[in-house]
Amino acid sequence: MKTFLISLKLRNAYKVNTFIYALKSLPILNKILSTKLYQSKIVKIIGNIISILWEIINIFIGKFLYIYFMVWSVTNFYELDKGSTFLHILFFLTIIGAFLNTYMFNASKDKYYALFMLRMNAYSYTLSNYFYNIIKVVIGFLPFIIIIGLYLKINIFILLLIPVFIASIKLIVAACFLYLYEKKGIFVNENKPLKNIWILTIICLLFAYALPYIHIIIPSIFLIITMIIIILISIPAIIYIIKFTKYREIYKLVFYTSNMNAEVNQTKIQIDTSLKQISFDNKYKSNKKGYAYFNDLFVKRHSKLLMKSSKKVAFISLCLIIGTMMILFFNPNISNSVNNILMEYLPYFVFVMYLINRGENVTKTMFINSDHAMLTYSFYREPKAILGLFKERLKSIIIINLIPASIIGIGLALLLAISGGTDNYLNYFILITSILAMSIFFSIHHLVLYYLLQPYNINSETKNATYTLANVITYIACYYMIDLQLPTLYFGCATILFALIYSFVSLFLVYKLAPKTFKIRI
Repeated sequence: MKTFLISLKLRNAYKVNTFIYALKSLPILNKILSTKLYQSKIVKIIGNIISILWEIINIFIGKFLYIYFMVWSVTNFYELDKGSTFLHILFFLTIIGAFLNTYMFNASKDKYYALFMLRMNAYSYTLSNYFYNIIKVVIGFLPFIIIIGLYLKINIFILLLIPVFIASIKLIVAACFLYLYEKKGIFVNENKPLKNIWILTIICLLFAYALPYIHIIIPSIFLIITMIIIILISIPAIIYIIKFTKYREIYKLVFYTSNMNAEVNQTKIQIDTSLKQISFDNKYKSNKKGYAYFNDLFVKRHSKLLMKSSKKVAFISLCLIIGTMMILFFNPNISNSVNNILMEYLPYFVFVMYLINRGENVTKTMFINSDHAMLTYSFYREPKAILGLFKERLKSIIIINLIPASIIGIGLALLLAISGGTDNYLNYFILITSILAMSIFFSIHHLVLYYLLQPYNINSETKNATYTLANVITYIACYYMIDLQLPTLYFGCATILFALIYSFVSLFLVYKLAPKTFKIRI
């Protein structure tokens, strides 16, 4: 209990200091707030209260979202008994969760600080925090399972059994992983699951969602008996977990394989990984000069890193478009639905283009393999140099993202023609152009955020709360577009106009502010 209370205090201190650091990173506030905030008792008390409230909310919110979206809402798609379907899906998803989220074999910074920086007793720390998380599982799931279960007319005894079953299977899997390490030297890191675990995950997902689709579900009586057996087996699993003593050895491997060991430099690992995909062949030459020459060679030598994901997205997009064309050919009855989607739901593709845009990945590659070193030189941070390189990089990112965007834009126009067409031929042009405009917008957006908020520190970790907040707001705005229904002609024109205005404003902001903001963070 003493170890557990110390670990809670440590976790709270880490969260409070992170919260203060995030506040100080925000514009305006960073000039008002001083470093004395870290010493303020009032701020510490407020931070601890927020941390405790968040811990309580965290016990329930994740479980509610999981039960609601992954289990209960899905049961409405099947024409079977809702209660039996609910139990069937939950059973197989619980098996997946037991292997992918054990609560023991995961790396976190507060755990690293406790075990390796403060040298806390690994046995006491692990057991106290692990069983605390297991108790949270039972408490967090219980109210929502009871509420939904009673609504579906499931027996209360079964509902009380389910949270205990979820915790029990996690205990058994954790004990098995410990046994594998102790007896056979096989280490399992839940952050990097073994291939067999991914295969099991796919099989369980198919059992959970595909079987009810073909009107097959596991009988409830069989599931209940299995739950009771697993709960009984968890008792020796608990005993084994308590008797196991090699927790420090386990966590050395956890942090080493997660690149969080203090003796392993994260930046070096990332750079070494990138170097394997960089070409140093002298065949790459450029006729350009200045920073255009610098960027041209960078793009050519890093083409595997920069173009690989873009080409994959382009290929998948092409396959989906061809597949949809074939479906329309063999099943013309859905033509009206597809035509309606293309004519009224263009805003939906804002979210799609946000997801496939590689701007953020490209900028991180630029930092790790170029700016990480070059920003240490003053000439590299001069306004003329920054703006010159920004323009060259913007061209490169736009070209990278236009590869899949072009396929999607042209493909959507072809689908519109095949599904019935449109009386206004301008819609074809707008459909293609607006998709390209979205791609260009996100390319500019990510590069502008990178230059104005440069979020990475010397270890390539994101250390800018404003950058994170900007990305969250972007995601929310794009996600909101999913349910927006507007004519393609009007929304497409608005998208193109917005992309043009945003481009000019961004260039102006980069020219004015980037010389002060484009630097390595501490």
